[in-house]
Amino acid sequence: MIFEVVIGLMLPFLGTSLGAACVFWFRKGMGIKIQKVFQGFAAGVMIAASIWSLLIPSIEKSEAMGRWSFVPAAVGFWIGMLFLLFLDHVIPHLHRNSQSLEGPKKQWKKTTMLVLAVTLHNIPEGMAVGVVYAGYLAENAGISAMGALTLAIGIAIQNFPEGAIVSTPLRSEGETTLKSFFYGVLSGVVEPIAAVITIFAAGILIPVLPYLLSFSAGAMLYVVVEELIPEMSQGKHSNIGTLAFGVGFSLMMVLDVALG
Repeated sequence: MIFEVVIGLMLPFLGTSLGAACVFWFRKGMGIKIQKVFQGFAAGVMIAASIWSLLIPSIEKSEAMGRWSFVPAAVGFWIGMLFLLFLDHVIPHLHRNSQSLEGPKKQWKKTTMLVLAVTLHNIPEGMAVGVVYAGYLAENAGISAMGALTLAIGIAIQNFPEGAIVSTPLRSEGETTLKSFFYGVLSGVVEPIAAVITIFAAGILIPVLPYLLSFSAGAMLYVVVEELIPEMSQGKHSNIGTLAFGVGFSLMMVLDVALG
């Protein structure tokens, strides 16, 4: 059981690392079309995972509340949204294709700000994986090993384009290929850390597991709406991003229903 958990927690980090390795092929940076595809795909996977792997299980695990079974899902969802809003304000970061610093004003390098932006929205992804594995370890929470693994695979798949999106712009900003790859990998380290912390917290608070599931969903959807979709939609070729969104959404939906 422990081995299965370790594999599941490391899969998203592996996805980020493989994506960061794209910097060795896209030495001159990714074209705008490829960026749109990556952003749309990642957004689609995250939304589908939030619904099928987090929000629906949250409601199902609260069915004893009858018509009020939506309460843990709704409350946890909003706490997750507000938590990411809080982090957005206290962590200095810079979104891709933007010149405006968000969060506290710091005289840090632009590359550092870009890495922090990606690291910021890797936190809820790590928490999402952690909370489903906490449910699996609890054994009485109704989450199977395959269900937890499905979410981990889905997050790993969408982390591949995210790793590429953080490493290749750094190369374009003047960083060496090796350093750009390192920063891309570093942005994903937070995921297994957040997952482990969540597992320990959930192990103590199993009765509030439905709230933790929806919390992760709210945090992930905050990232999608605040960053991925706007970047996917602005400028030319937004239709390519929209189609990639559909591919990511349907792929994650199929994985969750077929394997979960």
